[in-house]
Amino acid sequence: MHPDEKPATSRPLLSGPVIALIAFFTLVDLFATQAILPLLAHAYGVTPAAMGVAVNASTLGMAIGAAVAALFGDLVDRRTGVVVSLVLLTVPTALLAGATDLGTFALLRVLQGLCMATAFTLTLAHLGAVCSREAQAGAFAAYITGNVASNLFGRLIAASAAGAFGLKINFCAFAVLNLVGAALAYLTVRPSPTAAVAGLSLSDRLRQLTVVAVPGLAAAFGVGFSILFAFIGVFSYVNFVLMQPPVSLGMMNLGLVYFVFVPSLVLTPLAGRVAVRIGTRRTLMAGLGVAGAGLALLVLSNLAALLAGLALFAAGAFLAQAIATGFVSRAAGARRSAASGLYLASYFSGGLVGAAVLGQCFVRYGWPACVAGAAVALAIAATLGRQFEVSDAR
Repeated sequence: MHPDEKPATSRPLLSGPVIALIAFFTLVDLFATQAILPLLAHAYGVTPAAMGVAVNASTLGMAIGAAVAALFGDLVDRRTGVVVSLVLLTVPTALLAGATDLGTFALLRVLQGLCMATAFTLTLAHLGAVCSREAQAGAFAAYITGNVASNLFGRLIAASAAGAFGLKINFCAFAVLNLVGAALAYLTVRPSPTAAVAGLSLSDRLRQLTVVAVPGLAAAFGVGFSILFAFIGVFSYVNFVLMQPPVSLGMMNLGLVYFVFVPSLVLTPLAGRVAVRIGTRRTLMAGLGVAGAGLALLVLSNLAALLAGLALFAAGAFLAQAIATGFVSRAAGARRSAASGLYLASYFSGGLVGAAVLGQCFVRYGWPACVAGAAVALAIAATLGRQFEVSDAR
């Protein structure tokens, strides 16, 4: 056992709903801004691809923050780290209301990502430490469920607030949500003692990164990269498809589209149970298969087909993400903090690369090319995921 960890309990110290709520308030800023991407592109006078990269620059901050938190997160009390990160998150969120150029907007999004990643990584480390091996799958599934909820309600809030009151009010509203999340974490996450490994040298800390050599973990990092690559690309640029002919939705109706995440809210909490019943690899493949079926519907220029495709794609992607996240924590053992940080760094790097690459596909070759790029990413994830079962049985 890692010297800074307490013995795992049979159940998490936080209940499932509280875990989900903390995840919601931690990540609500991450994807909500995608819902107003067309409005932002118009306001800044740039192409969809340029605005897509700026909006998703938060994933760069997430990748950096996750890696740093994994290496040095043991130096702080986890509750303090989560609370301070969420309080600091309100600063760039509020400043986005007054960003005057695309560069400033992108920089503030990076800073948002740094804050979100720190809270995200420290929370996952906390859950990994206080949950037994059997309870971890359920705890991580609850956290991913909160992530799903942030995708649904965050986008709905953003589309509604921006459509009714404008972009400035939208970002101020999200700053308030950040403060609510900080208060919830302060009230519900138990303090943890400063880690006994706080005296480790930098070289010792960097040596923790050799956890990548654990069988299956490098593949898991690739799976995470590929999942968010596809997810960011699809949900960033589908907004333009939905607002253009022949669909031609308005901003308020566009917000309602994000009820496609409701099936994900139902299915994601079941990920842990399904994995126990049929195995980690099979569950991962099932999730990727459902996501792929959704992509097949997204090339149709019909609103009903688009909605069904988005619902299937989201449900499959979130199911696969929950499985990959739980696998990383179990396979890494005592080095779960470093492994989780590396996984999240890879995962969020995939989001930024997906925004850039699939944005160019969308601008240069159209929506079908964007969907095809996402399908390739899912195929890569499925290939890498074949390593999961053997490693998980160790």
